Order: sequence, then C-alpha cells, then structure tokens
Amino acid sequence: MLSFPFSIRAASVAIALTLPAFAHAQDTLVVSNWGYSNNFYQPFVFEPFEKAHNVKIVTESGGAPERLNKARIRGGVDVILLTDKFSQIGINQGAFETIDSSKLTHLDELYEVAKHPQGEYGPAYTFGRYGIVYDKTRTDTPITSWCDLWRDDFKDSVAMPAFNTTGGPLTVMMAAKCAGTDAFKDPEAAFAKMAELKPNIVKTFSSGSELTNLLSTGEAFIGLAQDYAFPAIKAANPNIGWAELDEGDFAMMNTYNIPKNSKNKELALKFIDFSISAQVQKDGAVELGAGSGPINKTVELTDEQASGLVYGQDQVEKMQTTPIKQLLEVNDAWEKLWNKTFGF
Repeated sequence: MLSFPFSIRAASVAIALTLPAFAHAQDTLVVSNWGYSNNFYQPFVFEPFEKAHNVKIVTESGGAPERLNKARIRGGVDVILLTDKFSQIGINQGAFETIDSSKLTHLDELYEVAKHPQGEYGPAYTFGRYGIVYDKTRTDTPITSWCDLWRDDFKDSVAMPAFNTTGGPLTVMMAAKCAGTDAFKDPEAAFAKMAELKPNIVKTFSSGSELTNLLSTGEAFIGLAQDYAFPAIKAANPNIGWAELDEGDFAMMNTYNIPKNSKNKELALKFIDFSISAQVQKDGAVELGAGSGPINKTVELTDEQASGLVYGQDQVEKMQTTPIKQLLEVNDAWEKLWNKTFGF
C-alpha cells in the first residue's frame, strides 16, 4: 500500500472539497421565440440573466405554429414567447403550466390586464394594437371611427386583412358594431355588413409587407394594421398616420408561458420575472419600438421614446379587449361565412 506525505494528502482533500463548486454543470434554459428580436434579447435580457443565475440560454426560433407544436409534442422548451392567439391555442391544448404568481416579484408592477390575460397562465410582456392607418393627404375628413370604413368616398381605397390574419375576425366584430349588433350573437348580420364594405376594398393582404406595398404605391390609402408594421409603412409613405378611433384600437399582447414538459420550471419563472421588470421593459420599448409597449406600469419614457407605442394608463384603458378565446371558438364558422361573402 502506497503512503503519501501528509501535506500532499491534505492538499488533495482541500481540492476535492472545492471541486463541486467548479465542477457543477451549468443549467441550460431553452427559450422559444421568433428570432427576429434576438439582437435586443441577447445583450439586454439573455446575457444579464445568464450571469445572474449561472445559466446558459439556448434559443429555438421560428413561426408560432411550428414552435408551439414542437414545445407541446417533442418538448425541450422551458419558456415560450407567443402572441395571445397562439398562447390561447396552447392553453386549449393543455400545453402549458399554470403560473405560481407568488414567485413573480414584479407582477404587481404590471397593468391589471397584463397580469393574467388568459387566466392563471403566463403574463403578457408587450402591448401592441390593431387599428386603422391612412394617408391623411387623400381625404379632407379624418377617420375617427371604425364605421368610417364604409364611407362612400372611400371606394377602392381600403386594404383589408385576410381572414386568417389577426385582424380579419376583429374587423368582423367591428362590422357588427357598425350594424348595431353583436357578431357572436348574430354573425349573419355581421357578414351582411362586411358585404357592404366590398366596394371600398381594393385588395386583401396576409402580411405587413404586403400592406406596406399597397400603401406605399398608393394602390390603397387606408389599411387595417398592427402597430409593429407601422414604422415600415411610415417610412414608405410619410403621409400615413394612425387614426384616433372613438371606439378604440384592439389590444394585442405577446405572452410568456412555461410548457408542461419543461425541465427547468423554477428557472423559467425567474426568467419571466426578470423579463417583466421595469428596466428590461424600458429597454425593450426603447430598443424594439412599435409593437413593444411596456406592460410594466412603472416604466417612464420620454415623449420621443413613447412615440408609436401603447404607453401609459390612458392608452391601455382606451383599447378594446380582444376576445381571443371566443374568436377561436367561432373561427371555422366565420371563415366559411367570410369565404361565402367574398367569393373564395
């Protein structure tokens, strides 16, 4: 049997005692997002969180439907970023964990509508809006209501979103209101009103880039848009402005959720909590701009920083609630009525 000097044995014990701290495997947190905003997330969110929690963040990017299916079926995702429409689809599919709100230290700083936008699931992390944009040089009478879309002087002027966009079903809701009814209770009347709009529709579109092209060429001078697309539209046609509507724009929200098969649920909660903190929310609003209105009500922005954003209690309260759950329930029936109305 070999014998080592005491000093060597003592040093070996000391090293052994310190090894676990250095040899501990670094946790990995998998975040699923669209990818286009990683130039913001990497320095402002991912890197600070990695340093604070000794974790490595790995991202999976792509479109919402594919990412949701991947997280639900194959797993391997700890936090998923989705629009409220797709997060509601995930909730309906039983894909997400409910959220323990007591572990979100910043939750009370959020606007009330952003805390639990879809029940006891993830909070929102940005506000956006859906409304009307138009070339203000091509009409002497400003657009102040959704019902103005039906004006006689707007023949062949409106770019209409396709039904399977976020905006299509919301426009049907407003058509019903302009007809004095409720689209969920009387869809036939809502689509009869949509049929009356046909002379004013010059084209339908399925993406923000298509809408930008229609408004930049002047083929249409009125468009129904989400605010994330507005900077590109404005750059293409500086005369385009956002309509201030009596009924209000529709609220759009992006949400965080934790898939049921996440392997790092506690760490995922910490990531969500960090992401809704005032500093991260302010950084996101400033760096990302349109479509990234802060949901943390303690965020303070200058007028220039807030320009084009949903910002402040007044703007948040003025927006109409988007009834995602109800819209999903009627989606197939409304799509058939839409196709019948527009001859598809």
